Amino acid sequence: MADEPLIAENGNEITLEEYRAITALHRLARRWPQTLKLVSMSGALHVIHTDDQRFHDPDSPSRRGETVLDSISGIPNDGGDW
Repeated sequence: MADEPLIAENGNEITLEEYRAITALHRLARRWPQTLKLVSMSGALHVIHTDDQRFHDPDSPSRRGETVLDSISGIPNDGGDW
């Protein structure tokens, strides 16, 4: 008897590896501190403090780099707006 296919929220079929990655992100989200924020810049994920005003400083956008606490590589992402 074949296993049932894994179906994503949008109805697409996903692999077991993809399913495990998605569920791991959901588990992480449940314990993620609200004091930290993930941001995507230039195709890389970065962690900043949620309330760091330098990230939104319209007078000095170059200060955004100063807000990065750590960078996460290996997860393809896009910082574009819908």
